[in-house]
Amino acid sequence: MKKSSFFFLFVILTELSCASFTPQKLKIEIPNKPLLNLNPYKEIVITHFWIEKEVKDFDLNQELINYFQEELRQKFSGKLSIKNIALEKEDVFKNQEFWKQLSPEAKEALFLTGKAEFTQEVHKALLKRDKTEIDGPFAPEKAWAEQKHFSLKLSLSLVSAETGEVILEKDYQETINYQNLKQPAEFAFFDLMKKIKLKFSRDIFATKKIQERYILLK
Repeated sequence: MKKSSFFFLFVILTELSCASFTPQKLKIEIPNKPLLNLNPYKEIVITHFWIEKEVKDFDLNQELINYFQEELRQKFSGKLSIKNIALEKEDVFKNQEFWKQLSPEAKEALFLTGKAEFTQEVHKALLKRDKTEIDGPFAPEKAWAEQKHFSLKLSLSLVSAETGEVILEKDYQETINYQNLKQPAEFAFFDLMKKIKLKFSRDIFATKKIQERYILLK
């Protein structure tokens, strides 16, 4: 009896291994839970950021304020405003009294602030060789080329206007390379912020995440 069972299982596995399956790619939406419930808050106040490093001749503070103002205007149903606040110390985010005294009348508001670092460098990169090239004593030398490398580090903080407490802190970091050594910082900034925006939207507004899955069709 045992021999018959093993033989039957062997036949099934053999047929499955020999069967032809065609993979089909599907895009599915993955539900996401926000890191913070914004329903209790009626206002978000965008403030200045603590700038650790920025590209020359590029106003990183103002560009961040403009970008988040536009992004929040589309997704936040409450009031949106900007407050010119000078951050004199890096550890100001831990100073609850500092944030409480900024808007003593605001009880259901959040300050959007944080730290930012935007850098650019020129890197040397190894170019990919054509697959048709043959390795050997007569193979062409490896080609190197210069690329312009940009990096954006952003640590966002949402601070309660009522208590001065940081109720959410989230770090983001993105990099990008360009073959064009004259690529302006403005273009690189917006390309990097597009990547951060996707993560920020998922974290704060529970934007659904699109993922690819494969199923096998016989």
